[in-house]
Amino acid sequence: MSERVLLLGASPLAVQLIEELRARPEVEILGVVDDAVVPSSLPTRLNRLGSLDDLGRVLHEQHPTRIIVTLTARRGRLPVRLLLKARLRGVHVEDGLDTYERLTGKLAIEALPPSALVFSAGLRKSRLLQGVSRGLSVFVAAVGLLALLPLLAVIAALVVLDSPGPALFAQGRVGAGGRRFKLLKFRTMIAARTAPSQWAGDNGNRITRVGKWLRRFRLDELPQLLNVLRGEMNLVGPRPHPVSNFELFLHKIPYYWVRASVLPGMTGWAQVRYRYANNLEEETEKMRYDLYYIKHRSLWLDLRILAETLKVVLLGHDAAVATRAAETARPAARVVRIDSRAHTLRPAPSRLAGRSDTGTWTWRRA
Repeated sequence: MSERVLLLGASPLAVQLIEELRARPEVEILGVVDDAVVPSSLPTRLNRLGSLDDLGRVLHEQHPTRIIVTLTARRGRLPVRLLLKARLRGVHVEDGLDTYERLTGKLAIEALPPSALVFSAGLRKSRLLQGVSRGLSVFVAAVGLLALLPLLAVIAALVVLDSPGPALFAQGRVGAGGRRFKLLKFRTMIAARTAPSQWAGDNGNRITRVGKWLRRFRLDELPQLLNVLRGEMNLVGPRPHPVSNFELFLHKIPYYWVRASVLPGMTGWAQVRYRYANNLEEETEKMRYDLYYIKHRSLWLDLRILAETLKVVLLGHDAAVATRAAETARPAARVVRIDSRAHTLRPAPSRLAGRSDTGTWTWRRA
């Protein structure tokens, strides 16, 4: 069934939602209602149907089936009575943040008020769920180590024969509660002569021949089964970041400290939906997925992530393949003005269920 969507508020979030909704043929975007003048420089022309005072007329003329509220400041501006009447007539009224979350599988952390998390029922997980998740992780790690022991021995031998150095690489990472631990991986790079960068893109020239294949099929991560057995990680969860980047991320990425509320994982929602991060902006993008996972984590979601990870291991490709075209075709950032405030409009790849989107936009205050 087709949907007639009306947006209440000409905010950056509204523009993002329009880009997402336009990819769905069953959705007709009627336009936006807001007191602000919609700038003509936006990549998506918003059809302004009137001001907030005109909402009654717009509802009568346009007959929307869904209203998405994307106002940046709502106190004293939200036409509650008219929205309530629309609800009683069967019109769906929903918050723009919830819509964005549902469409993209991530959270819009720049527009996310703390109250959205404080009052979120999804952040409260039962001890039963945590116990089942932990028990499943330990069981799979133990069985996996025994079953994969011959493969692990072969990989270790290939790593040592391919380049000088040990088979295993231990790196300081940050786990649950900010605790430090040593994460184990098969070594995929030659030793750096100077202090190495933690960004994957800065170390491409150090990757060995064997390491290239191990990283492609994620086989270099297998020794982390030991980290799972030691209680430092689970099978599924946000990936633990290097200690050297922890302070930077803590001060620059909104809600980054929330990651420490759960055990990190060998694989995660951000890993199957995005690629390796090579700068702070891309780490912020991955944080959107991590926060979505923390809010919605369940046994079903964990199993889905494990299934997606298995595809990577068997087929040798991941979200990076789906977004590579977006990297070469991505248009430049532009500065626009909304409500007399300057914003920088930056394109960023995102991956939706069932398709790859090369036209998603993220916003930064200029």
